[in-house]
Formats: sequence, structure tokens, C-alpha cells
Amino acid sequence: MTEGSSALLRRLQQLQCHFTWDLKKDVDLKNLSTRLQDHIKLQLGQRGAVARSYSFLAYVRYSFHSSGHNYFWETEEPLSIKQLHSALELNPDDAVLQSMLAVKLAAYKKYEEAVGLLKKALKTDPDNPHVSRYVGKYFRNHHRLDESIDMLERALKRATQSSFIHHQLALCYKRKKIAEQSRKPFSSQREVRYWRRCCIREFEMAVKIKPTFHLAWADLALLYAEERNLRRAEEIFQQCLLKLPECNERLSQAIHQRYGDFHYHHKRNEAQAIVHYTKGLLIPLKKYEKKVCAKKLKQIAEKLLARNPGDGEALALLGQVARAEGNRKEAAEFYEKALNCDKDNEEYLSALYELRLQLQGSSSD
Repeated sequence: MTEGSSALLRRLQQLQCHFTWDLKKDVDLKNLSTRLQDHIKLQLGQRGAVARSYSFLAYVRYSFHSSGHNYFWETEEPLSIKQLHSALELNPDDAVLQSMLAVKLAAYKKYEEAVGLLKKALKTDPDNPHVSRYVGKYFRNHHRLDESIDMLERALKRATQSSFIHHQLALCYKRKKIAEQSRKPFSSQREVRYWRRCCIREFEMAVKIKPTFHLAWADLALLYAEERNLRRAEEIFQQCLLKLPECNERLSQAIHQRYGDFHYHHKRNEAQAIVHYTKGLLIPLKKYEKKVCAKKLKQIAEKLLARNPGDGEALALLGQVARAEGNRKEAAEFYEKALNCDKDNEEYLSALYELRLQLQGSSSD
């Protein structure tokens, strides 16, 4: 790198803003570039906002051409909240910042401050599509689906190339579909089909705009499976699996979990469902982040044990789940029971031996 380009990089890295604070290492720079161009086109925000957007866009384009993989740093939610508060001190009437912070605060149950910010944002700039999408996300997170859909559809009229808004709409329609399916005593198949097809349409738009939106691809594949288009669903999942090396741990787990759902609910292939739920379970994440895959495996194991209480494989499966959740004593007990059913199973013996060593080591501490 030349001395001039090094100096330019240093100056560009100083262009930190609310667009860059909350980005992950695998950020899609092309999508961020589109968002910034929307800001410029719509001339949104307070005085000077367009100039700032051009500066940020220059940084994004420089990063896009010079480097996704080495891009910024990981941030935790409390840090992003602090940064948004700092940004609002500098720009107290920025409706986009207000709505972004409201969504963040609501995740930490700070509802009073969140609602106050939403009211300010809607009063300051109600037609701003970026405000609308964050307000829509807030409503969706709090089960106010009709309000969320209304806000997001309004936002989409002014930002048609936002994969984020299409994705948020798809999630709202998905909840509408699920609600219709859970109606008792009867559910309208026509209504279920209507919401499913609305959902498919928005997911298709999201991945068309942002082809690297792997989570949206996996959700779309499951919807195709519901439509009995299993071949297309399988094709999409295979493409998602090929992209796993590019994905972070949470995204990899989500893809394995959805592929497990595909095998379990649509292909009736219990063995392959176990394989992918287990792969998701074993990805090194926090205990609460493994909850979905753990729950799915427990359900399968309990179903197998209901048929046959002496099913060693099911008992070992429960042992594996307990071990992944950090419950070593419980895991050892399950593996002991599994060995009683299958005495010479080397896999169970090895797992039990390791667990006993770990338990012995922890007790001696």
C-alpha cells in the first residue's frame, strides 16, 4: 500500500457513524451502499445529512474495493446503545437515530424511553422510510402486526430496493400465517395460503436485492417446502450449506436448524433431522443460543423413548444435549443409561469417560 493510500485509509476509518457502529464482520457492503444512496436520493435528515451520506458512501466503496473480510469490529448491544445516545446528543432531532435507539432499548425492556423516542421520530419525519422500517420492526417485535405492516409498506414505497424492509415484511406475513394456522377450532387454508404467498414474495425480493442474505434464503426454502416444492427447497438448502464457511456461528446454527426442520417436518427423515440439529447444537455458542436445536433434539429423543424406553440412541441423544448445555452430571447419567441398553458402544463409553474425568476435576477444584 502506498503512503498516499495509507493516509486515505486512516482518514476514511475516522468516518464512524450510526451506519458503521453496529456492523458485523460479514457485512454486505453492497447493501449498505444501496442504503446510503437511498439517503442521498431522498435528501433525508437534517441539514448536512446528504453531505455526511456522501462521505459514508465514499468509505463504503473504498472498503468494498480494498477489503466484508477485515471490516470494523464486533460490538455488543449495550455499546451500540451508548453510541446511539452519544449520536443523539450531537443530532437531537435525527429521526432515524431516534427510531434505531428505540428498537435497541426495547430489547432491554426500557419501554418508556423507547416509546418516547418513537413518538418523536414519527413527529419529526413520519415519511422517512428508514424511520418507518425501524418503527415497523418495533411493532412486529411487540406483536402489533397490522401497525408494523402498515409502516413497512409505507416505507417500501420510498425505498423499494431495501432488502431489510422486504425481510421485515416477510417476517410480519409469516407471523400472520402462523396465527392463522393456530386458529381453533378451524383455520382457513385459503388465508394460510394467502399469507404464505405474501411471505414468499417478500423473501424472494429480499434475496434478489441481497443474494448473500443466507438466513432469508433458508426461510424461503422452508416456505417452498410448505408449498410441496421439495426439490426447489433442497436446492436452496444445498446452496446455503455451501456458504457456511462464510457465515458466523449464529447464522450457521440457524441454517442447520432450518435444514433439520425441513428433514423432520417435510421429508419425514428423522435421522437427517438429528444430524443437522446436532450440528447446530455443537456450534460453540452460549447456552441460551443453543435453545432451539436443543429443544428439537429433546422432542425427538422423548418421542423415541415413548415408543421404546430402552432406546439407547435416544438416551445418548439426551446425554449429548445435556453435555452441550453444560449439565455434565445429567449428561453422565444419560450415557450410563444408554450403556445399559448398549453395553459395548464405544461412543457412549468414550463420552462417559470424558464426563467423569471432567466431573472429577471440577470436584477436586
